[in-house]
Amino acid sequence: MPTIRALIFDLDGVITDTAEFHYLSWKQLADEEGLPFTRADNEALRGVSRRESLRRLLKGRPIDEDTAAAWMKRKNDYFLELLDRVTPADRLPGVTSLLEDARRTGLRLGIGSASKNVRPVLDKLGLSDAFDAIGDAHSEVVSKPAPDLFVWIAGRLDVYPTQTVIFEDAEAGIEAGRRGRFWTVGIGPATDGLAHLHYDSMAAITLADVLTKLAALG
Repeated sequence: MPTIRALIFDLDGVITDTAEFHYLSWKQLADEEGLPFTRADNEALRGVSRRESLRRLLKGRPIDEDTAAAWMKRKNDYFLELLDRVTPADRLPGVTSLLEDARRTGLRLGIGSASKNVRPVLDKLGLSDAFDAIGDAHSEVVSKPAPDLFVWIAGRLDVYPTQTVIFEDAEAGIEAGRRGRFWTVGIGPATDGLAHLHYDSMAAITLADVLTKLAALG
C-alpha cells in the first residue's frame, strides 16, 4: 500500500481551463503567418513547452531563431491579453475542495506545468499561496514527457516519487509521471487508459476516492 505524502497538479486543464486561450493565441499567430492550424492540431500541443508547440505548429517549415523568438513572444502577448478575463470563479469544478481536503490531510502540494505563465494564472485564480512548490518552464529542467520537472518538484516537496500523485490531462504529462515512478491520475479523454487512475473531469475526483483506489493498486 503506497504512503501518499504529496499531490502535484498540472495547471491548464486540471486547475483551470486556459487551454482555449492557448488555442486562440496560437490560432491568431498561425492565421497572421498563413499557417494551417485547427483544433485537432491544437490537441498535439497539450502539455508541451512553448518552443515545442511552435515546432509542431510549423510542421517542418524552417524558421530562424530570431523569428521563432518573436513569434513565441507574440503568441504569449495574445495569451496574456486573454488572461485578464480569469478570476477565482475559473477554477475547475472540484479543484477547491480537493485542495482543501489535501491541506486538511497534511499533504504537500505542487504545480508542475510546461507554461511560463503559471504564477500570473495562479494570481488570477487566487491560488498563489496554495502550493508548496511551483515548477514551470522557467525551471531549468527538460520538458515533459521527460520526468525531470516532476522529479524537481518532488525534491522541493521533500518526498519520493512513489509517495506522490500526479494529476494530468495530457498524454505527455502522464508519460512523464509514469517514467518518473509517480502515481498518476488522468483527467479527460486524452489520458484514458494511460494513467493508474482515470476520471472524466476534476469534478468527479475526491481525495478519499483517489487514496482508496491507489491503496487497492499498491
